[in-house]
Amino acid sequence: MSATPTEVALLTPLPEEKDALAATFVALGRQPVPVVVGRLSCVRFPDVSLTVAVGGHGKAQFGIQTQHLLDHGAYRLVICAGAAGSLRDDVGVGDVVAATATVEHDYTLLFASRPLPRFDGHAAALNSLRQLPQRTALPFRLHFGPVASGDEDVVATERAKELASKTGALCVAWEGAGAARACRFGGVPFMELRGVTDHADKSAPQDFDHNLPLCMGHLGQLLDAWLPLL
Repeated sequence: MSATPTEVALLTPLPEEKDALAATFVALGRQPVPVVVGRLSCVRFPDVSLTVAVGGHGKAQFGIQTQHLLDHGAYRLVICAGAAGSLRDDVGVGDVVAATATVEHDYTLLFASRPLPRFDGHAAALNSLRQLPQRTALPFRLHFGPVASGDEDVVATERAKELASKTGALCVAWEGAGAARACRFGGVPFMELRGVTDHADKSAPQDFDHNLPLCMGHLGQLLDAWLPLL
């Protein structure tokens, strides 16, 4: 009988997201260990049992690289973590969203009418994370709610409103559904965490670049405080 996995895998869409997250862990005193998992160059933080990798841009690539990581390691939880655009006025830049569900908004059926694909976040992990603000003062707001996932840059206010109505999501990003599908196939618990860099409007490209270090820093602070309790 194989041992129960103890490692958490975290994948970011972009290398700059991974680098900013790793830099935050180092600044908080965690020691990084470079490792290679299959074909993926990763960084491991042994004292919190975390392996960080790049998943790639877009749902398909992210799903492929998540599956590759799962094929070459044993993990108790997979986290998709990166930037997102806010879809609600009460979710601001620098806030972190923990996805209660990842909703695939660009899965367009015309032959039949069905609900959008929906992937619930791992209940035990979410319940644990909900306790964190009672234990630790966080310098940002932590929200719980759906995250919209689709291969689309949302850079117009009207489109953001449409997606909010269509999905009920707090924010929108690309890759979550790809990771969720790989984890569902492999029977591995999954959750998505997003740092809000912009408001999914015309200034989103500039806001993303400007706010990415802040948001990945907030994700790093959250994970550093939470993972030892998980």
